[in-house]
Amino acid sequence: MTSQTIAWIIGTALFAATSTAYARPDTRSMSCEETQHLIQSHHSAVLTTGRNTYDRYVRQYGNECDWPEVPVAASVPTRDGQCRVYWCREPVFDFPN
Repeated sequence: MTSQTIAWIIGTALFAATSTAYARPDTRSMSCEETQHLIQSHHSAVLTTGRNTYDRYVRQYGNECDWPEVPVAASVPTRDGQCRVYWCREPVFDFPN
């Protein structure tokens, strides 16, 4: 084998290994408990929630949100129904006049 062929094989193998390592987990194929554990253990995670939808979800208590955002409750579809998780959103201050 030539050195170019070997380099191409190694490059292809590395690309295939890294592309699957960073695949977005799909909440629809996980239980609610698995989804919440994944977020808790990684502090935040980008998760697929539908065919063309994904978002970043965070722990309820932590510093994963950039200022001025705060963790806000959200619901995602899981294998066993809807699951409560948190995502970063700007707080809504609706003060009366």
